[in-house]
Amino acid sequence: MIVRGAAHVVGHHVDTDVIIPARYLVTADAVELAKHAFEDLDPTLRQRIAPGDIIVAGENFGQGSSREHAPIAIKGLGVAAVVAISFARIFYRNAFNIGLPVLECADAHAEVLEGDVIEVDFTTGRVRNETRDEIYRGQPIPVFMQRLVDAGGLVGYVRAQLAKS
Repeated sequence: MIVRGAAHVVGHHVDTDVIIPARYLVTADAVELAKHAFEDLDPTLRQRIAPGDIIVAGENFGQGSSREHAPIAIKGLGVAAVVAISFARIFYRNAFNIGLPVLECADAHAEVLEGDVIEVDFTTGRVRNETRDEIYRGQPIPVFMQRLVDAGGLVGYVRAQLAKS
């Protein structure tokens, strides 16, 4: 699986409460959550994100609560993927559970600039910065996790498996 989009760079230790503030957790509707995504981190960020864009983050992206609202809000914005130095483990798994692909790549955060067009290959872990003509090596997504994303998340995957039997 390969995605391509404009990069939006955020810092280190972005926690779930700034991805989607707790005051909006009265719903799990992706469209509603997206209206408030990142507003406590950067109120203009969600307005700059176009469908298919990619978030590039530092260390420990998604730290904090274990609720799935944070990746749901990001997916609701139309973000194609999140590339980070590292992810909080529960966010990492929640992202796949709702069908949001994420990739760990140590070099991307240091090199990618806001607005650079990047291509992310989840099978190989390669991140290509088309704007700067650079390639960064990340950790490929395990095959099972790719299947979850392809199915739209864990619920879609389970439904597909049940339909086969």
